[in-house]
Amino acid sequence: MDTPQPDAKTVAGLVAEAVTAPSMHNAQPWRFRFLASERVLLLFADLDRAMPRSDPGNRALHIGCGAALFTLRVAAAHAGITPTVSLLPDPAEPLRLAAVRLGGTDPDASEDDLVRLHQAVRRRHTSRYPFDEKDIPEDVRAALRAAADREGAELQFPGPWHVRTILDLVHDAENRDVLHPESAGDLRRWTRLGPEADTATDGVPEYAFGPRMRDGKAPMRDFAGRRPVADRGTASFEKDPHLALLSTPGDGPADWLRAGQALQRVLLEATLAGLATSLTSHALESRDLRLLTRDPVTGRGHVQMVLRLGYGPQGPATPRRSVRDVLDIA
Repeated sequence: MDTPQPDAKTVAGLVAEAVTAPSMHNAQPWRFRFLASERVLLLFADLDRAMPRSDPGNRALHIGCGAALFTLRVAAAHAGITPTVSLLPDPAEPLRLAAVRLGGTDPDASEDDLVRLHQAVRRRHTSRYPFDEKDIPEDVRAALRAAADREGAELQFPGPWHVRTILDLVHDAENRDVLHPESAGDLRRWTRLGPEADTATDGVPEYAFGPRMRDGKAPMRDFAGRRPVADRGTASFEKDPHLALLSTPGDGPADWLRAGQALQRVLLEATLAGLATSLTSHALESRDLRLLTRDPVTGRGHVQMVLRLGYGPQGPATPRRSVRDVLDIA
């Protein structure tokens, strides 16, 4: 039996939750269009929010859009609407990344797990604060691995030597930024300092930077760089950070969208388990460094994201554009 026709208010509510998804530098590189007569919600890439220096192939852009797509699926399932997704449905329209048909069949058991994740959608925030040195139980790690697997990705928890390699690669990426200041253009564009932070609708505001690292080895990008931020302070971070690598078998646009969906499923699952999370893409922005992040012994596929997980404070919510700025209804 068909579900009721979603109205404009319902669709706006779904999009309002979808845009809570993470994206690189909180650029929010997405747009939506609802075709009311077809009950189809289209997801488009917004290239005005692309990052030509740090994401020249738009890989991270696709991952962010994939995370928004998964959040949309969760919101739809919670509203009693079955979402049917087609990725990259129109090769002739390259900015069109996905089509989601809203409704059509009664929700089945496969949607129950999406509904369960809904409570974490508004609670999940990137945390750039220190985490405890406490280990993550194996049953929690297994649940996170299973979450990635359900979206066609793999989540691997690297051993100590591999973690050290990843941290070295992040440090290498930071040194490259120092040597080539022009590469920080995207970062400067998407950070919000001073009064701008209080009125921002996108980007990373200074209140979400977290403290400067006094010591520790957590792979944290310093969004302030050398710019002063009042009352920011410093803190000691983890000496042995818990990292996870999210990989996909392929490395094309559809794989990046799947990686984004897997990423958001993992992040929501982690939030329900009481974990704080942050993402690190610094070492993945250079092709040569990205190739080295994969474990040469057990690693498979292509690493799409490095996650930092642990027990600590949840970060503050970062700003989001209004639904009217990202949704068109036809």
